[in-house]
Order: sequence, then structure tokens, then C-alpha cells
Amino acid sequence: MIDFKLSNGVEIPAMGYGVFQMSSAEVAEHLPQAIEAGFRHIDTANGYYNEVAVGEAVRASGIPREEFFLTTKLWPRDYGTDTCMGAIDASLERLGTDYVDLLLLHQPYGPYTEAWKVMEEALAAGKVRAIGLSNFPAHKFQEMLAVAEVAPQVLQVELNPRCNQLELKEQLEPLGVVFEGWYPLGHGDVELLHLAPIAAAAEAHGVEPAQVCLCWSIQHGNVVFPKTCSPEHMRQNLAVLDFELTPAEMAAIDAIPQAPYYTVPEEAPAFIDQMAPFDQQL
Repeated sequence: MIDFKLSNGVEIPAMGYGVFQMSSAEVAEHLPQAIEAGFRHIDTANGYYNEVAVGEAVRASGIPREEFFLTTKLWPRDYGTDTCMGAIDASLERLGTDYVDLLLLHQPYGPYTEAWKVMEEALAAGKVRAIGLSNFPAHKFQEMLAVAEVAPQVLQVELNPRCNQLELKEQLEPLGVVFEGWYPLGHGDVELLHLAPIAAAAEAHGVEPAQVCLCWSIQHGNVVFPKTCSPEHMRQNLAVLDFELTPAEMAAIDAIPQAPYYTVPEEAPAFIDQMAPFDQQL
């Protein structure tokens, strides 16, 4: 497994297994398959309503907790100074662990600067090993830096050949921020997988186009979370760690015209405040 080193020295696996939009029953069925295939980095969130199932699958594996890298995320309604630490403790309880390896602020709304200060306290207390942001655009990331004693160590955003984030990565390079990519395969965009630079690299290496997209991202130093419930696709995803794209192939994919699949709204969408309590696990 390829690991990247965060700015505080914590090592994070480049390949993760995400459980977004998976019910607890689906997690119970498919996360053990992913663990058996070799995944040790698991990305969940209190907003996914499946932290309990994730924790149960990790414990049932019989693999020591320290061999896993667990990520979870806080939702904006818990960002306030008076509520944030309680939300962190609640996630730890649902996951059945004394600590998480990475804690992210899930969305860039609400009193996120207050939450960041509490996350720094949780980091100092050993409840989390690293802290970061999810879906934060550049200007809100900079706003966080103005109050942070610990700069965000991770930024999770849309990241794929049609949204390569190379400009933002260059801006944040002095901070040593590690990027994590959701939609690494373009949200099921079949056209993306048939673009000439990707198809040519797949043919040259004898792999699938989806594997080329994942390999390209990892070679750029990004963590990826390709979602799948297929054991065969799990195996294929891990196999991207076994080959390397050439500089010319990387440059050709970098040159693909940019067309992000999702734009984070400046103002909070209605669903941000409409979600049920997180103890109502699905």
C-alpha cells in the first residue's frame, strides 16, 4: 500500500474505501469484502448515518485497530463551540474507537472557524490524529488559516481528470496539504473513460480506463476513494498501485479540458439543516 505523509508526520494510505450513500446493511455486507481485499483506509461521516456499521465491521475483521486509518466528518449544525466536542465524542462512540485518524469539517457553512478551534483541542487531546476540511473552496480555506494554530492537513474535494485541482494544489503546496478526491472516476462519466489520453494509457499498460484515472490521481499525490460494492472492482482499484504512468501520459491527462461535475454553493443548501439526528443510524 502506498502512503502519503501529512504535515504532522501521520501517514495516510493513498487508496481508501468510501461509504457515501451506503446504508448500514450495505456497509455490513461490502466493507468486510473491502477489508478482505486489502483496504485499510475507510472514509465515513456522521452525515452518512453508517458510522456504527463501519465500527462494527472494523472490529469484526479481527485486524488490530492501529492497522486501520479511519476518517469521519462533522456536519455544520455541530460546528458551534458548545456542541463540537460533544459531536466528536459521539462519532467516536458510534465508531466504537478511542480516536479517529482524520477528522474533517464536512461542509463550508455555519461557524466553521469555531469548530476548527475545537478540532485543534481534540487533536491535542489525542481524540484525532489529523484534522482537515472537506468541500472548502480556496477563499474559505484561507479564512480558516487566519484563525488556525494548526493548518489543515487534508483537503477533500472533487478531484478527477476533468477537475484536476492543479491550480489549488499549487497554491496550497507550501502548507503541505494532502488532497483527497471524491468523484475520482467522474461520477460514473462513461465519456471520461473514453477520452483519448485515458484510453491510450489503458491500452499501453493493459489496464482498465478507470484504473488509469486512479493511478493518475495517486501519482499526483492525491488520496482517492473509488466507490464500489463489487469485489472485482475492489481488486482492480488496489491493483492501480502496481503500475505507473509515464510523464507524457500524465501530461496528456493533465491537459484534458476542465469541467467539474459539482460546484459547492456559496450559501448553505436547505438540506444542511434538514437532516435527522445522527444517532438514527440507517
